[in-house]
Amino acid sequence: MVRRKHERSGTPADLLVIGLGNPGDQYSQTRHNAGFWVVDEVVRRHGGRLRRGRRDHAESEVVRVGDKTVAVAVPVTFYNEAGRAAGALVKRHGITDLSRLLVVHDELDLPVGRMKLKVGGGLAGNNGLKSIRAHLRADGFSRLRIGVGKPEPGAMTGRDWVLKRPARAERPVLERVVANAADAVEFLAVSDIEATMNRFNVS
Repeated sequence: MVRRKHERSGTPADLLVIGLGNPGDQYSQTRHNAGFWVVDEVVRRHGGRLRRGRRDHAESEVVRVGDKTVAVAVPVTFYNEAGRAAGALVKRHGITDLSRLLVVHDELDLPVGRMKLKVGGGLAGNNGLKSIRAHLRADGFSRLRIGVGKPEPGAMTGRDWVLKRPARAERPVLERVVANAADAVEFLAVSDIEATMNRFNVS
């Protein structure tokens, strides 16, 4: 079949990693962008550069981890519309087993510096995950939750908390968990989800 010039064939990927966050400099250092931080770290380690796709609603890159192909991306939509990017990227990279789609996001219900990997399950009110479920019409994708803690009772809403920058004392802890999360991504690329959970879900 002759492919028309305006059609684009994406690189088949063994793993697709999407970090959640909001675009723009005003949000780049806020807790809600923890997913972006992890993707940025993976790209940095492998000498890549995120590029805007014409129809993906995302900036993305393809890197090699061992003998595996890993597509990494951050949506250019706002957090709550991440499903637009997820739907396009899953199709582009031929992800048929949704456990090989890993969504990295901030998590209020985990202490700062903790992370937890899971497959499927509840969305805990996370509107970015809800958007992805709506666009994929499935919720069996993997999630890597990055703990950002929560405010003191009555201090502020969870929404206000995640849209603020971490306190200075939190930043080294978050840098470590971002590095650990990037390690988990690399391990998952060459392994399976169960082995990765057993290795990185430390109580």
